[in-house]
Amino acid sequence: METILGFDFGLKRVGVAVGNTLLRQAQPLTIISAVSNDAKFAEIALLIKEWQPARCIVGLPLHPDGADHEMSVRCRRFANQLQGRYGVDTVLVDERYSSAVITHQRGEMIDDQAAAIILQQYFNDL
Repeated sequence: METILGFDFGLKRVGVAVGNTLLRQAQPLTIISAVSNDAKFAEIALLIKEWQPARCIVGLPLHPDGADHEMSVRCRRFANQLQGRYGVDTVLVDERYSSAVITHQRGEMIDDQAAAIILQQYFNDL
């Protein structure tokens, strides 16, 4: 059994979810709202230390036709930083429509739920 962390990267917030390869069920974990990049990675470091993931899954935003989105480059960079800083294998997962399947109130933070949907997509594809 391996623990897997899922990330929904955003400029303002990073949603985080957790699951494992035995149950293959993703659960929302937390939302990181740190202002600076260093502060975001400090919080991520604590999560990596606590959960000891075998792999990290990062949502990759793409346009409906599969073309890169303006955030695609930033998400790839984030995934590379996760792998480089923490030595954890990182996998990108197409996150098209992940936020669209969550019904939410205006202003409600759903980043952790979006991360859970991204991670669940990964488990469903195993």
